[in-house]
Amino acid sequence: MATKQIIHGIFSDEVPLLEACKKLRTSGIRIKDVFTPFPVHGIDPIVGVPRTRIAICAFIYGITGLSLATLMMWYMMISDWPNDIGGKPNWNYYVNIPAFIPISFEATVFCAAHGMSLTYLLRCWLVPGAKAKNPDPRTTDDKFMIYLELNEEQSKKADEILRSTGAEEVNYKGTITIEPKY
Repeated sequence: MATKQIIHGIFSDEVPLLEACKKLRTSGIRIKDVFTPFPVHGIDPIVGVPRTRIAICAFIYGITGLSLATLMMWYMMISDWPNDIGGKPNWNYYVNIPAFIPISFEATVFCAAHGMSLTYLLRCWLVPGAKAKNPDPRTTDDKFMIYLELNEEQSKKADEILRSTGAEEVNYKGTITIEPKY
């Protein structure tokens, strides 16, 4: 069994935080997470966060909305109750496509937006009753924090890097035991 130390590096500004992240990554130290009071643009590739796949989900939700809208319009305007409205022929769907574009667009956006919102909330587990994952409540106000889980050798190196880049505090929050995977 291996033990790892939990280290919190607290910063007051995003510039030294970014510098510390760069130095930690170049020295081979894996950053577990970064907590900030607002989005810091450009931090994802520095920390090593992979690209999100929510765009794929958005495309799938949009196609679902477009398909449902097309089915709904075909059923209501062509199959169930065909009416001659303003001289538009309603006996063929493909003839009416220009009239159905606004409905198709709105249904696509509606399903994509709501599907992405629900996917994000469920993926991040932001549901009612969920316990907050933020280890230091000051990061919701004005502090920036790097969360590290490191072995003894790496923790000494990380401590030096954090202090040299301008960390206000370097807190050791205990150890965790890692079970080996067989």
